[in-house]
Amino acid sequence: MMNYIIPLESFAEHDAKQIGGKAYSLGVLLARGITIPPGLCITTRAYDTYVRSTGLLERISMELSRKDFGDMRWEEMWDASLRIRNMFLNTPMPSSLVGVLKGPLEEAFGLRPVAVRSSAPGEDSSKVTFAGLHETYMNVRGVYSILEHIRLVWASLWADGALLYRQEMGLDVTTSAMAVVVQELIDGEKSGVAFGENPNDETQVVIEAVHGLNQGLVDGTVEPDQWILERRGGRILSHTPVKRELIVVPATVGVHLEELDPGMREVPPLQPDEVGRVYELAMKAGDVFGSPQDVEWTFLQGDLFLLQSRPITTLPDRRSTDDRSWYLTLRRSFGNLRKLRDKIENELLPEMIVVAQALSGKDCTSLNDHELAEEILRSAEIYDSWEKRYWRYFIPFAHGMRLFGQVYNDTVRPVDPYEFMDLLVTSDLLSVKRNRMLEAMAELARKDYRLLAAVKVRGDTSEFREFTELMDGFIDAFGDLSCGVSSCSYDRESIKIVVRELATRPSGREQGRPRDMEKLTEEFLSLFPGEMSLFAAEVLDIARASYRLRDDDNIYLGRIKRQVILARQEGERRLALRTTAAPGTISDQELVRALQDPRYVPQAAVVPEETAGAKPVRIRARQLIGQPASRGIVSGVARVLEGMDDLLSFKAGEILVCDALDPGMTFIVPLASGIVERRGGMLIHGAIIAREYGLPCVTGVPDATELIQTGCRITVDGYLGIVILS
Repeated sequence: MMNYIIPLESFAEHDAKQIGGKAYSLGVLLARGITIPPGLCITTRAYDTYVRSTGLLERISMELSRKDFGDMRWEEMWDASLRIRNMFLNTPMPSSLVGVLKGPLEEAFGLRPVAVRSSAPGEDSSKVTFAGLHETYMNVRGVYSILEHIRLVWASLWADGALLYRQEMGLDVTTSAMAVVVQELIDGEKSGVAFGENPNDETQVVIEAVHGLNQGLVDGTVEPDQWILERRGGRILSHTPVKRELIVVPATVGVHLEELDPGMREVPPLQPDEVGRVYELAMKAGDVFGSPQDVEWTFLQGDLFLLQSRPITTLPDRRSTDDRSWYLTLRRSFGNLRKLRDKIENELLPEMIVVAQALSGKDCTSLNDHELAEEILRSAEIYDSWEKRYWRYFIPFAHGMRLFGQVYNDTVRPVDPYEFMDLLVTSDLLSVKRNRMLEAMAELARKDYRLLAAVKVRGDTSEFREFTELMDGFIDAFGDLSCGVSSCSYDRESIKIVVRELATRPSGREQGRPRDMEKLTEEFLSLFPGEMSLFAAEVLDIARASYRLRDDDNIYLGRIKRQVILARQEGERRLALRTTAAPGTISDQELVRALQDPRYVPQAAVVPEETAGAKPVRIRARQLIGQPASRGIVSGVARVLEGMDDLLSFKAGEILVCDALDPGMTFIVPLASGIVERRGGMLIHGAIIAREYGLPCVTGVPDATELIQTGCRITVDGYLGIVILS
C-alpha cells in the first residue's frame, strides 16, 4: 500500500519521480512550516499498474503512432487527446487496485470535499513549468468519485497540451506516468496567485486576488485585482482595482460562477496587511527552493493556505517559427465561451457583414490607377485586421464543441468518442443553405428536360423564370465569396456546371444528421438532475453555436477576402502588358508601385528553386493513415482538387481529395461520396460538412494530394481513419 499512497507529511521523503513535482514541493514547504491543506498522493506506480494491467499502454501507443507529431495540427492533437481520454473513461480500475486505494481515501476524507490535482514528474521543474497543462478537479466528494477523478487526471497526461509539448516534457508512452494529489478543499473566501518576481521587472513582486475560489482567476472568467510590490522589503507600489462582479464558489458538484454580493463589489479581495502576508508567503517559498516561485494561495477565516508552488519560468517564444505554444491558449472555460459567443454574435458578425457589404459596393473597374492602388492597400488592410480578429475570437470559440464533447463523454461514456457530434449536426450552416439552393435549381432541371438540355450545353436559360430567379438569388447571397483554390467565383456558367452534375443524381438526397434531434436532446438532458440540466442545456447550446460558426465564420471572412482578390485581379489585368510575371505572383507592394508609377515594371515574388537532381523514387502507398472524422465506408474514384478547374470537373459519386476544403469550395460536396483531406481534425470545415451530408471522411492524411491521384480507386474508412488505394 505504501507504494501506492503516501501521506502529505511524508511527501518530502520521497523521490519526485514517484510523487511528481507538485507533491514534492508541497511536502518540502510543509516541512518548513508553511500551512498546506491535508492530503495524500497517489503515486506513479498506481498509474503504471493501471495502464499495464488493462492494456491501455498498448492502445495509447497505437493511437499516437497514427502520425508524426511534428506534422500534427492542433485540431489533430485535440482529436488524439479526445480518443485517449475516452479510453480512460471506458476502462475501469482493476478491482485489486481499487481495493488498495479505497480504504485510505475513505479514512482520510470521508465525504468531505476534496481537490484532485495532477502531479506529473517534470511538470513543474526548474527549467520549464506547464501550469494548467493537466487537469485539476475541485469539490469532489466520496471515495468512488475520487477514484473516478483520479482516472481523469491520469488521462490528462495525454491532454492536447501535453502532446503539444511532448518533446519538451519527454513524454514517452512506455516511461511516462502521473501521480495525483488529493487534498481537502479549502472553501476560500479570497484567493489568488503571487509571483515572487515580476516577469517584467525583477525588482518587483506581483500579487493577484479575487473573491472566492481561485478557479475563476486561473481560467480567466474572473478578473483579479493586482498589487505591485517592491521585491526587497515588500512595500506596495500600486494597486489596480477591477470591476468586481463575479465569484467562483463550490456547487453541489464541482464549482460554479455566480454574481458577487453587491456589498462586496467595492471591497478589494485583500487588505494591506493580507497583501503583506501573501508577499511573505511567496518570498519564503522562493527562499526554500532557491528561485522565485509562482504561488497559489487562499484565505479561510484568517488562515492563509498555500495550494501549490512552482518555479517561475517562461515558455519558449515560438511565434516566429512555430505557433504551437499559442494553441495552448485556445482552451476556454464555460464562462469565457459565454463571453466569446456574445462578442461574436452581437458585435463581430454584424460588423463583419457591414464591412463586407461596403467593400462589395466598390467597383474596382471604375477606379483610376491611383485610386485602385489605394483600394488594394485599403482592402488588404481591412482583411488583415479581420483575420487577426478571426484568430483571436473565432478560432478559440471552436473549443465550445470540445467542451461539450467532454461533458457528454464524461456523462454518457460512449464507445464512439465522437458520438456527441450527432447532437451538433444542423441544417443551419450557410454552406448547407447555399447547397440547398443549388439542389433546388437541379430539381427544376430534373423535372424539365428542356431546361436540363439548356444547362447541359451551357445554353440560354433566361426563359426559365423560376430557375433564373433562383440563380439570381444564389448570386446575390453567395456570389461575393472567395475559394481556397486559385481564383474562384460563382458566375452563371460555373453554377450551371454544378447544377448539371447535381441533376444526374436522384432528388432529395438525405443529409447525415440524425432524424430525431429533439429526442436525442431530451435523452441527453435527462441525464442531468435538477439545476445541472440547465448547465447541460447551455453547454449544448454553446456547442451548437460553436459548430455552426466554425463553418460560417470563414464564409463571412471569405466575403471580405473576395474584395481583396477582385482589387488585385483588376490591378494585374491593367499591368498584364507591362510584366511577364504570372497572375498571383506579384505582391501588393509591387502592384501598388506599378499602378502609381507608369514607368515601373512589377516583379514577381522570388520563389526558391527546387534542389537540382533526380527526384527520389516514391514507393506507391497502399494504405494511408489519418484521423477518423465522419463515420462510414465508401469506395470510389478519387478527384484531387488543386484549382478551380478541378472543382468544376467534379463528377457525381467521386471521392473528394484535397489539401484543405475551404467553405467556399463545399458547394460540390453534395456530389461527393466521401472526403479525404491532408489537414486533420474533427473541427475542420471538411469534417463538419462531411457529417452534415453523412459522408465518410478521413482527415490528416500526410501528402494526401501527392499519394492519391485523380482517377485512382480508393476506399475511405471513416471509422478507423484509413484510406486504401486499390
